[in-house]
Amino acid sequence: MTRWGKPYRDRRNWKEYNEELVIRGKFFFDLDFVKQWDMELKRMNEGKRGSPYLFPESFMRFMMLWKQYMDYRGLEGVARSLVDLGIIPQYGDYTTIWHRIHDMMPELDISGMQYAELATDGTGMKTDNAGAYRITKYGDPDACRRKHLVVIVSADVRTKKVVGIEAHIEGTGPSEPETASRHIREAVRRDVKIKGFYGDGAFDVNDLFNLTHSIGARPVIKIRKNASTERCRGSRHRRKEIREYREKGYRQWAEDNDYGMRWPGTEGVFSAVKRKFGENCVSRGTEGLVAEGYQRFWIYDYINQRASREMKAMN
Repeated sequence: MTRWGKPYRDRRNWKEYNEELVIRGKFFFDLDFVKQWDMELKRMNEGKRGSPYLFPESFMRFMMLWKQYMDYRGLEGVARSLVDLGIIPQYGDYTTIWHRIHDMMPELDISGMQYAELATDGTGMKTDNAGAYRITKYGDPDACRRKHLVVIVSADVRTKKVVGIEAHIEGTGPSEPETASRHIREAVRRDVKIKGFYGDGAFDVNDLFNLTHSIGARPVIKIRKNASTERCRGSRHRRKEIREYREKGYRQWAEDNDYGMRWPGTEGVFSAVKRKFGENCVSRGTEGLVAEGYQRFWIYDYINQRASREMKAMN
């Protein structure tokens, strides 16, 4: 594969990468929650009013992982099998599982990050399960009314570590630049040093250039074709970037700033999640759709990072 006449060189260590992909599969059967079942429940129920929790949060995250492949009644069957095998002390019915994981949105763990070069982008996920044959043969009468689920992700371009996820129904949530600014500020608040930010033309806004300058990050943001230095009010930093972009031209600017690095942190993550879990959502309500989109990216990040840490420990 070539890009502007230059051959692409895949420098991955395929032996190590292959082993990492195998290790990711182990975490679909990560039963560490069994060891801390009673301790976690005790901690969760301290000071709780009303009925106590019967199942720890870590077990419900395990159920959430498998929810991407089966329905709630199927999850009850999995829990029954774990009881029959003597792995867990009891199981809950599918209604209990629904109440616990339907809108579950666990916090991303970025505690181990010191530095990051972030990229932000959004993707759409289908909110129906209509097959291609039906749409091709009969058309899609609801196409004008149906909205996509939008998921915006910010991730490190070097490690694909996700630092922020925003999910909302199309037309109802914050814009991509607003989401990027929030994710950057949250990462900085949690003591992550942001070295650079990558974004396409949608992120060519004054606020992002001002924000990246204030935290000492390098903005690698594609300038829009209609950008003007004369009307660039509110950000002298954006004005400077526009002039540099115009002087070099797109290709030279992209090569000098490694603009292509934004792809691993965004499109690479989108592609991996959709290959693993699909792009059709099964939830019907708005709250469930938002949680489902968030959960898929959280699970991908969790498995990916756990496998990476295990590989480093092995080496």
